[in-house]
Order: sequence, then C-alpha cells, then structure tokens
Amino acid sequence: MSALAPTLQAFFTERLINQRRASQHTIAAYRDTFRLLLNFTQQRTGITPVKLDFAALEAPLIGAFLDHLEHHRGNSVRTRNARLAAIHSLFAFASLHHPEHAALIAQVLAIPSKRFDRTVVAFLDPQEADALLAAPDRSRWVGRRDHALLAVALQTGLRVSELTGLLCQDVHLGVGAHVRCLGKGRKQRCTPLTTQTVAMLRIWLKERHGQTTGPLFPTSRGRALSRDAVALLVAKYTAIARTHCPTLQSKTVTPHVLRHTAAMTLHRAGTDSTVLALWLGHQSSRSTEPYTHADLHIKERALARTAPAGTTPGRYRAPDALIGFLEGL
Repeated sequence: MSALAPTLQAFFTERLINQRRASQHTIAAYRDTFRLLLNFTQQRTGITPVKLDFAALEAPLIGAFLDHLEHHRGNSVRTRNARLAAIHSLFAFASLHHPEHAALIAQVLAIPSKRFDRTVVAFLDPQEADALLAAPDRSRWVGRRDHALLAVALQTGLRVSELTGLLCQDVHLGVGAHVRCLGKGRKQRCTPLTTQTVAMLRIWLKERHGQTTGPLFPTSRGRALSRDAVALLVAKYTAIARTHCPTLQSKTVTPHVLRHTAAMTLHRAGTDSTVLALWLGHQSSRSTEPYTHADLHIKERALARTAPAGTTPGRYRAPDALIGFLEGL
C-alpha cells in the first residue's frame, strides 16, 4: 500500500471525524470528491487507487481533473471550487505527515479557486408560491404529505437536509409553536411557525400517527425522503403550477428557491439582517446581503427618496400601450 492510501484514510478518520466532527453531508461531499479524483487518475495513469502515491497527484493532474469536472461532467464553477477545497484540505493534512513531498504539496495548495459571476437569487412571488402550494392533489396521502412539506419549506426556509431530517418529535405546536432542527455547522435552532402552518401540521400529524422518532415527511414505506425525492416533487408540482401561473414559465424552481422565498418574505417584512441570518442558520449577517441585492422594491424606495423637489416619485410608465410594448422589446 502506498503512502497516499493510509494518509487519505487518516484524513477521514482522524481529521474529519474525530478532530473536526464533520457532518455526514461534509464527509459525503469529500468522499465523492476523492472518488472522482482517484477514478480520473486511474484512467490517466493506469494505476489503481490503492497503489497511487503522492507523486502521481501533481498539480498539472489536479488542474486537468478540475477542467474535467467543468467541461466533461458539466459541473458549475462553485462545484469545481468545492472539490478543490476538499483537495486542499487533504494536502494541508498531508503536509504535516509527509514533509518529503513538501514541494509537490505546495504546488497543489497554490492552485487558486476560480472566480465566477454571482447571479441574483431566485425566489417566488406570493402568487407563485400559492400556485405551487395548490398543485399537490390533497385527495391522496402523497399529495397531503407533499403539500405539508412545501408549506413548511416556504414558511420556515429550512434547507433540504433539514427538511428531510425532521422527526415528528421536532414539531412543537403548543404555545410558541416551532420546529427544531440540527442545521449546517451542527447548529441547533428553532424556527417559529405561523398559525396557518400550525393548523396544517396538526392535521398532518394526526394522519401521520407515526412514532415520535419517525420522519415527519416519510416515504410510503416509512423512510425519510431523500434530497433527490424532494427535488423531483418540487419539479413535478412546479410543472403543474405553471399551467395556472404563467410567471413560473421563466423560473427554474428548486428546493433551495423555496428557502430563498422564505428569506425574501421575511426581508420584505422588514426583518433585521441579524435576525434573518439566525432564522436561516447563516454564520454571518453578511450572508443575507444577496436578498437586499435581489429586492427591487427596496431599490425603488431608495430611488423615490432621491426624486427632485416638486415631482411625484414613481416608476416610468409609457404614455401609450403600444409604445410601452415597443419599449419593452
């Protein structure tokens, strides 16, 4: 066995699991990165993963792997950078155990992250969210489950992993109704529930009548839904909602868009950025800046305050419907 294999194993068992106490999601993401890297290296060099040494993982090969992710696997720059961060973490760990490879390790650690365009966050307007909530067929058990899941997602802004990880015992519907979850970074937090969501969850839990330690939104076999299952049901109901809400035609709706929708609802209600960050489980209030950037209403209000004296603030409106159509092209 080469030096790479025991170092990689120690990286997971000592560094990630014992020292950092990384979450299962972090461990899975790192695992997938090194699966892809080792398979790519084997295809390039013909050496099986267990026999690979650090000398094979030089900077040019790592660079070729990152290009492969983008151009052949179709990964985004964000995903490419996340894979590189995992590789950097391994090589930083290896630098403490294998000083004989210091030059090679330094070259890999010097590979920079790639810059990328930051797009405006996508979210649903109230009528679009209502159309999505109306899409499930609530005459069926699956439809009632999916309606409950969508309602909780749109109101609480929980991440997909937090939604699928909810247990029946995590829902508290008495005074100060809330759901409790273990979020990113192993942070426990409570998210308040509105009266409408409380009423809906009372009905769902009564029908659910499962063990308190069972998943709140189970499959037909009683298991927790997977991330892919949630993504598929969101896509399914978005397609149905598009027939009743034309503005959804131009939007790609994912589970994370539901999280952005909850954040924008709170933001437009005047919620302080610190409170919003705590609500969403963000590490810093700076993480809420994209919602300010995406909210055109706030920018319009700022523009209205700068209107010249003696004028009425407002948006430009074309004097004629046909002229307005032409100017909108």
